[in-house]
Amino acid sequence: MLLVIDVGNTNMEFGLYRGTELIGSFRLMTDANRTSDELGLWLCQYFQRFGLELGQVEDVVIGSVAPQVMHTLSRAVRTYIGREPLVVDDGLDPGLPYVECDSDERLGPDRAAADIAAIAKYGAPVIVLDFGTATTLDAVSREGVYLGGCITAGVRVSIDGLFQKTALLPRVELVKPDTVLGLTAVGQIQAGAVLGYIGAIEYLIRKAREEMGDPEVKVVATGGLSRMVAENTKLIDVIDPQLVLDGLRIIYERARSTENR
Repeated sequence: MLLVIDVGNTNMEFGLYRGTELIGSFRLMTDANRTSDELGLWLCQYFQRFGLELGQVEDVVIGSVAPQVMHTLSRAVRTYIGREPLVVDDGLDPGLPYVECDSDERLGPDRAAADIAAIAKYGAPVIVLDFGTATTLDAVSREGVYLGGCITAGVRVSIDGLFQKTALLPRVELVKPDTVLGLTAVGQIQAGAVLGYIGAIEYLIRKAREEMGDPEVKVVATGGLSRMVAENTKLIDVIDPQLVLDGLRIIYERARSTENR
C-alpha cells in the first residue's frame, strides 16, 4: 500500500492507495508547531478508522509547498511507518517537459502533480485549475508540454484580506449570493468576492484558450472550491478532487520504475 501526502499551505492531505485505487483519504491542518509524535498519533488514529495498520504501508511519497513542516513530517513517517519517504523536490524530475524559455524556474510539486495526473487521466491539451489558498491555472499543450500559467489569490484570502484591512466591514461566510446587487454589507461582499472571483476565473480560462489557439481545450478543476466555481460556470469540464494525489502517485511510480531498470 502506498501513502501519498500532499502538503499545502493550509492543509495536508493524506491518500492511501492500493495499486491505482484511492481507498481512503484524510486531512490535517498544516501546522509547523505540531510535533512528529503528534503527527504519528494522528496517523495511527486515521489508519484505525479505515481498519488498517501503519505496517501495511510499503512506501511513502510527499509533495510539499510548506518546507517548515517537512522535518517533523518526514520524522513522523520514519518513526511510525518505518519508511524513508520519497520527496518530490528539486532533486526529482516529475517528468513534465517545459516550453523553451529563459527561466529555469519549475512548478511546485503540487502543480506539477496535478498537471501530470490531468494529462494521464484526461489527455492533452488541457488547462488545470487548482483552487487552494492560492488559485493557479496551468496550460499543457497537445504534446504534453507545460506552456505556462498564472497565480491569483484564492477567494478566502481575498475575503480575509478585506476584513483585516477595513475597520467596519465584517468577516463573511463564503456563500454565493443570488444577485450581484446586494442590500447589506455581507451580501455585497459576498457578491463582489464570490461572483467577481467566478468572473475572473472565466476570463482567465478564455484568455488561456485564446493563447493556446484552441477554444475547446478541456478544463479540469481541483481543490477545495472547485465544485462551487464549477457549478456556476459552463467553462469547467471536469472536477477531480484527487488530482494532486493521483499525480504524486504517478510521479512515485515513474521514479521507482526508473530505479528498477
